[in-house]
Amino acid sequence: MPAILYYAPGACSLASHIALEEAGAPFETARLNLMAGDQRAPEYLAVNERGRVPALVEADWVLTENSAILRHVGRCHPALWPESPRDQAVADEWLGWLSTNHHIAYAHVRRPERYTADEEAFAGIRAKGADTCGDLFTMTEVRLSNGGWAVADRFSVVDPYLLLFWMWGRGPALGFDMATRFPHWTAHARAMAGRPAVQAVFAREGLDLPA
Repeated sequence: MPAILYYAPGACSLASHIALEEAGAPFETARLNLMAGDQRAPEYLAVNERGRVPALVEADWVLTENSAILRHVGRCHPALWPESPRDQAVADEWLGWLSTNHHIAYAHVRRPERYTADEEAFAGIRAKGADTCGDLFTMTEVRLSNGGWAVADRFSVVDPYLLLFWMWGRGPALGFDMATRFPHWTAHARAMAGRPAVQAVFAREGLDLPA
């Protein structure tokens, strides 16, 4: 049976969605509407008790968390995973950097209620989260300043994860002028937009490609 990816348009599951499309192996998708609360429906909680996306189902096995899914896809499809042990370590470094820094900082902007029950503190949490995102994005911009793909000038599962955060950077929650402020990262995003797998996923999710 083909794998099933549970995703929500424009959510963090975008990275895993692109990686699976790039892998070229058959898979199916199950679309969730987060605004409607699909992630809290009993049917989905039976798949992923955490009530978040993404979730990848292979037969009777379920894997969650982008960084884990991306590693799994890469290791099952070696063309998407670096060859040398050091390059593999760099890929792991990228996945850790993005998941434990960028994602958490962005959550402060989008989900301040996770960090305090005091609604009067929400604005301050969002503002500090946006500042932190700006600092982190600058560090990532410097890391991408040599051009090309994230690891060893070869496309890997790291690159869809980078595209996700570029998309969030230009989105309404942060509203960064990505082309002006982060030109190297924007060049990476535009290179991603030229890939057929990215185009297919963006069409499926109803998203606008980087321009």
